[in-house]
Amino acid sequence: MAGLLLAAGGGRRLGGRPKALLDHRGRPLVEHAARVLRDGGCGPVHIVLGAAAEAVRARAELADYGVSVNPDWAQGMGSSLRVGLTALAGSGADAVVVSLVDQPGIGAAAVARVVAAYTGRDALAAAAYGGERGHPVLFGAERWADIAASAEGDRGARAYLRRHAGAVTLVECGDVAEAYDIDTPEDLRRLE
Repeated sequence: MAGLLLAAGGGRRLGGRPKALLDHRGRPLVEHAARVLRDGGCGPVHIVLGAAAEAVRARAELADYGVSVNPDWAQGMGSSLRVGLTALAGSGADAVVVSLVDQPGIGAAAVARVVAAYTGRDALAAAAYGGERGHPVLFGAERWADIAASAEGDRGARAYLRRHAGAVTLVECGDVAEAYDIDTPEDLRRLE
């Protein structure tokens, strides 16, 4: 079960502060988010960087993870998802759990629940919060090519998941995680 962390955004609504570099528990947020995937049962874990990629590499301890840089990060999450799925294509993984760097309220317990929903190489699963689909999401390897082909803009795999809603196993995680995003200066108070 591979893990894929999308951490390329430039933090436009945060005044251009890349989210991967935000401090959380004394370290860059990207380290925390990658560790959550690993601790939740994913390996290998791959990170897609974009904005300020060299600064992130210089500050964050990422030696235990695969790292790709998305040169088209400004086009949105879809391009980062494509870069990450391409990087993992030869890994031999049967599935991938995809997480976002700006959701520090989602911990290893939620990742582990989504990992446990794996049913085969065509699996689709997603964490749910009060019955609403959220992150992380699990994609069986047989679906990666179609997901990558449909991923665009800031929607990532949203359209694909909507088209295949009947195949998505929702895994309630609201009791072990909070699915908030760090998007605005007001959200920064949620970081520790």
